[in-house]
Parts: sequence; structure tokens; C-alpha cells
Amino acid sequence: MRGISPGMALILLLLVAFIVAALAAPWIAPFDPLRQSLLMRLRPPGTTVAAGMYLLGTDDLGRDLLSRVLHGARASIAVAALSVSISLAFGTLLGLLAGWFRGWVAVAIMRSVDTMLSIPAILLAVLTVAVLGPSFLNLILVLGLTRWPRYTRVAYAQTLQVATLPYIRAAEMAGAGSARILWRHILPNIAGPLMVVATSEFGLMILFEAGLSFLGLGIQPPYPSWGSIMSVGRQYVERAWWLTVFPGACLFVLVLCVNLFGDWLRDRVDPRSQGR
Repeated sequence: MRGISPGMALILLLLVAFIVAALAAPWIAPFDPLRQSLLMRLRPPGTTVAAGMYLLGTDDLGRDLLSRVLHGARASIAVAALSVSISLAFGTLLGLLAGWFRGWVAVAIMRSVDTMLSIPAILLAVLTVAVLGPSFLNLILVLGLTRWPRYTRVAYAQTLQVATLPYIRAAEMAGAGSARILWRHILPNIAGPLMVVATSEFGLMILFEAGLSFLGLGIQPPYPSWGSIMSVGRQYVERAWWLTVFPGACLFVLVLCVNLFGDWLRDRVDPRSQGR
């Protein structure tokens, strides 16, 4: 692709590989990630059995770690994608309304943003999940509804700039309503900065999901998550290092690639940031 360095091409390739592995996990996983075999518990990577090879070893219940890591990627990426979608849609809508109508609407919305930003997001997520109960749906809703203020701030600032441009005034004079102007004229012109924020938030949501699952407040056993796998692995870190190393390495590489891609995307959207 034109304008993409070899390093960025490698990052994009890794991101695609993670996404494909997550989507195809039910078909490419060598074993059932929930199938237990206590006779095969804590076997090291490369252990061979009649049914195949435990390439990454097994966990404390004899489940294939590679299969669980693949399905854990599916859970992490799904939670991140859905929670980012919720926060992006909600935060952008509020930012558009605040930037367009201004006045008391902007004051009310932006004071709500300031209030939300004054509370640590991970603390709010932990408390909310603890009250509502850990589940896949609650995890998505909590993460999605605690991270919208970043999108609102960006959408608000960008809308204030775009709303004063001549073509917006021309659309108003032509009789276009507020909804049409926001949807057809302003939103497409502020989508770039919002996508940059969404990219950085995607990596953060993966970390939040892993952290909450590590604490037992995210994806619930027996379904795999990188955080829950590492939480179990910390009990066996001296005799079964692979339980923490492999899912931890996947988490590190994925978040790093997402952040580097976000930096590259920011430079493409706003070339002025390259010199900062």
C-alpha cells in the first residue's frame, strides 16, 4: 500500500492476524477450550498425546492453552469492539449536540463530561460491574458507558470549528434542518479525529477487559479470557510459566500494535502532529 512503511505493514499484518484468529477460533483451535482432562493438567508446551499436540501446554484443569488463548482473543476483541462502538456513538452524539446548539445544552453536556472525567474510569468500571454482577453484557455496557467523555470533548471541539464554515451557513440558508446538517455535513468532516480516538480507546478497552477478568469481574469461567487465564496462571507461575507468559505476550503485542496504528492514523489525519 502506498505511503505505508515496512514497519507499519508488519503492524497491520499482525492486527489482521489477531482479528482473523479471533473470528476463526472455533475452526482453527486444535481442541475444545472447555474440555478438561485432569490427567493432562499443567503439561508443558509441546506435549504430544494421541489426539494431537498441546503446542502451548495445558492449564490447571488439563485444557489446551492454545485453544483457550485463541478463544480469549475472540472475547477480548469482541468486548473492545462493542464497547468502543457504544461509547463512540453516545459520546459523538452528545458532542455534536453541544457544539451545534451551544448555550445551556453545551453547558449541561460539558459539565457532565467534566464530572465523568473526574472519576477514574477503571474504578468506576470495577464498582459498576461489582454492583450489576459480572457478565459479558454488563462488561460491554460498563466499558461503553464510562468512556464516552473523550469522544464528546473531541466532537464538541471539532463541531465548533466546522459549524462556522461557509458551507454550513449555506446549508442553513437553503433550509436544511439541524439533524440533516449534523448528519450530512458536520459528522463526515469530524470523523477523522474521532476514529483516531476510537483506535486508542480500542487498545485501552482490551486492557480494561483483561484487568477486570483478572479480578474475576469480566468474562466468567469456564469461558476463556486472557485476563482470567493469567489470573489462574499466577498461582502456578513457578511450575507452569506458560499460563501467564503466552496470554500476557498476546495482550502486550495486540495493544502495542493497536497503539502504534493509532499513532500512524493520527499522523495521517493531522500531519501537523508529526512535528510534535
